[in-house]
Amino acid sequence: MAERMLQFVRLPQATPDKREAVQRRADFGEIYAPFDPKAAAGQASRCSQCGVPFCSVHCPLNNNIPDWLKLTAEGRMEEAYEVASATNNFPEICGRICPQDRLCEGNCVIEPGFESVTIGAVERHITETAFAEGWVKARRPARERPHSVGIVGAGPAGLAAAEQLRAKGYQVHVYDRHDRAGGLLIYGIPNFKLEKQVVRRRVELLEQAGIRFHLGTSIGPDMSFASLRARHDAVLVATGVYKAREMGGPGAGLGGIVKALDYLIASNRQGLGDTVAEFTSGALDARGKRVVVIGGGDTAMDCVRTAVRQGAASVVCLYRRDRANMPGSMREVANAEEEGVQFMWLAAPEAFHGDGRVTGVRAVRMHLGLPDASGRQAVEPIEGSHFSVPADLVIKALGFDPEDLPGMFGEPALKTTRWGTVAIDPRTFMTKLPGVFAAGDIVRGASLVVWGIRDGRDAAASIHKYIEARASVPQAAE
Repeated sequence: MAERMLQFVRLPQATPDKREAVQRRADFGEIYAPFDPKAAAGQASRCSQCGVPFCSVHCPLNNNIPDWLKLTAEGRMEEAYEVASATNNFPEICGRICPQDRLCEGNCVIEPGFESVTIGAVERHITETAFAEGWVKARRPARERPHSVGIVGAGPAGLAAAEQLRAKGYQVHVYDRHDRAGGLLIYGIPNFKLEKQVVRRRVELLEQAGIRFHLGTSIGPDMSFASLRARHDAVLVATGVYKAREMGGPGAGLGGIVKALDYLIASNRQGLGDTVAEFTSGALDARGKRVVVIGGGDTAMDCVRTAVRQGAASVVCLYRRDRANMPGSMREVANAEEEGVQFMWLAAPEAFHGDGRVTGVRAVRMHLGLPDASGRQAVEPIEGSHFSVPADLVIKALGFDPEDLPGMFGEPALKTTRWGTVAIDPRTFMTKLPGVFAAGDIVRGASLVVWGIRDGRDAAASIHKYIEARASVPQAAE
């Protein structure tokens, strides 16, 4: 029976069942069960169908959220999937990993006390229902075009652009230095947030659509950028950002101090069945160790929760601001706390103890000062407040910067900004090189998967206009 809308006055907010912390600490399985169909319809019916849907406004993809919530409440699931997938290439992924508490759900107009609609869980339910019913099909083009596009990077931006361009009939080739497509979706995000089969399932659909993947191929070392440009009518650079931000201080070079992405990639590869020497040797395995993670973003949350599952003796997260000012998802913080992670707010590392290998982190208490030009409060150390935290493994999750792409690609004409990101015309996504476009984190800096999807879609639209507008486009060699 179809649910009436505006049921938030009658139905309390509810999420799918979540496994108990003691159970989920023991494995890397996703922590939320699938939504019961009746419960999902009930939760979707809580939507107020407001005239100005702030959930859509604050979604980078401007998803038509009230529309697919209403369709779900009415039991019209195939239509709900059609609406959800019209603006989002990977709704099953966004429903799992988007920080909804900071985006759509965080801007729901339902007043505090009634609480927002559980948008992310319903989005996941819609897509998983669609997969189960066989409604999700590869987007094969109605007609083939002779023109080809080369995409560097098989992460969210690159894959979204690839699907959009292939649907228009272009011959799409995706190049990636890793041995699996998906980028950080495969190697950076742990299974308990995004099981790898979810990504593989989507990549298989892209392959069925006719997208060709060239994996284990690094532009620069394996193929010159010049030859890539010669091979295709347009090129999209969507490499993401992987270069870890460093921190200094006494003892910063001690053994046992590792980069967050190295740690997460090793764990994910181990879970995929690869032999990882650093994991086998114990260098990137937290089992039995006192772990300290430095940082407060989503990557830091991935690290602390991975360490718990690897069997760490203790896990501490140091963050120099308070809970309210941390950039990571509040939902992830709550999950981490349930799993036994200790958070030390307003604490900044100053030095590392140890003789060859790290044995502890010396930190100082901080307090929030006046807002800076951006409106964010500055942090200042409290004199005489130093303390130490024992540590056998320290994981630096301080964010990521772009690598030197002009140097890597051997293409000095590929201009970058003062932040090292690729410089583009924001209206067209084109770089200073004709026919070369860029999108995703390599343009905007380390950001969210949903922004990568948005950029990939927009860049694909610009590439299509560029190729269509050319008076004569020579067919690229296969």
